[in-house]
Amino acid sequence: MNNTNEDMIKQILTDYLKVNKMRCTPERYAILKAIYSINGSFDIETLLTHMEKNEKFRVSRATIYNTIALLINANLVTHHQFGQESRYEKCFNSGKGHMVCTNCNKVVEINNLDLTDKLTANIKKFHLTHYSLYIYGLCNKCHQAAKRRRAKVKKS
Repeated sequence: MNNTNEDMIKQILTDYLKVNKMRCTPERYAILKAIYSINGSFDIETLLTHMEKNEKFRVSRATIYNTIALLINANLVTHHQFGQESRYEKCFNSGKGHMVCTNCNKVVEINNLDLTDKLTANIKKFHLTHYSLYIYGLCNKCHQAAKRRRAKVKKS
């Protein structure tokens, strides 16, 4: 993350905290920094490990969960629910798609989707900040296994 984006993201958090009469704590900013240094989606364990190893900053799980909820409300983080798995992702000025296998729950991220113009072309007075697209189906491995099962049933 470059310094300009980092400053903008910190300022968004600062403004959100002030408007909502919340404290600007070092832990909140450290968590934000760690999240924006992770490429792709992550779970809470990944974030905790990343903070301890890379940021040399220890925080409790409760602080992580509370801060993540706050960052979601500030539109700086988005939450994904893939089956039983909760994942989180930075979302400031970004868009991403996810292909989710409905059989094995494998998730493949689709980066660099250029949908912003298409999404907002017919919507006047709307300023898109981020988006997330979910495409559900079968991954190739599950699709091939289903084809083999169908072929086996036809033969019998």
